[in-house]
Amino acid sequence: MELRTLRYFVAVAEELHFGRAAARLHMSQPPLSRAIKQLEADTGALLFARSPTGVTLTAVGTVLLDEARALLEHADRVRARVSEAAGAAAITVGILGDGTDPGVARLAAAYRRTHPGIDIRVRDLTDPTCGLRAGLVDVALTRAPFDETALTVRTLRSDPVGVVLRADDPLASHDRLRLAELGHRRWFQFPPGTDPLWQSYWNGGTPREGPVVRAVQECLHAVLWNGTVGLAPLGHDLPAELAVVPLIDMAPSRVVAVWNKGDTNPLIRSFIKTATVAYRH
Repeated sequence: MELRTLRYFVAVAEELHFGRAAARLHMSQPPLSRAIKQLEADTGALLFARSPTGVTLTAVGTVLLDEARALLEHADRVRARVSEAAGAAAITVGILGDGTDPGVARLAAAYRRTHPGIDIRVRDLTDPTCGLRAGLVDVALTRAPFDETALTVRTLRSDPVGVVLRADDPLASHDRLRLAELGHRRWFQFPPGTDPLWQSYWNGGTPREGPVVRAVQECLHAVLWNGTVGLAPLGHDLPAELAVVPLIDMAPSRVVAVWNKGDTNPLIRSFIKTATVAYRH
């Protein structure tokens, strides 16, 4: 199995849709479909159950997803250590599923303009600190709160938060809601081992019950298919079948830049300086 094919597989498994996965990978859908079919031929089993609305993982696909994620993380760690030993001029940035944020676009343009010779690598991760503690990235663009032990955190912006609901949900017609009005509903959960501060915040500070999700698209599908509720920052585009209602008693979500405390890499310092300006607009 080639690492590139495994990356294709993980993208489809997380998006549960070939079209969205192809867009995320910046490629057309036909070669992506062919690569997945070849991977299924190599493994001797179907990895996805296909339907007109998308795909779902088979039991074999679920096993491969866990193994592929672990293998790709290890490969990225090897690449980062080799680059460090070679003294390569590069910086790896972790982004928490917020690549459509205009602040990210402004930051990318500004950093390319001021650092034309730097190799900028981007990883899209679901871990609240984007692989920072595991050494997978140099700096992360993410959202607080999380355990800040041994980390330096710079707040870039604060966003109001709303509850994501099916568009035909009775609560979706409200102009605003309070957390107490959602107490009887099922919420999506994060995998075991997720940072407790992060889990508590996105569950409105109260233990909840509901399906476990591992990616942004899985969160949206949990709402769409199961009527689950969850929280999300306001101002992000959602499918027409979903709606977001502002919560008036929920603390804003802080967009932050994070790096390991004591890391003196000058590329990180310049990145933070550029990010602070980019997110100010």
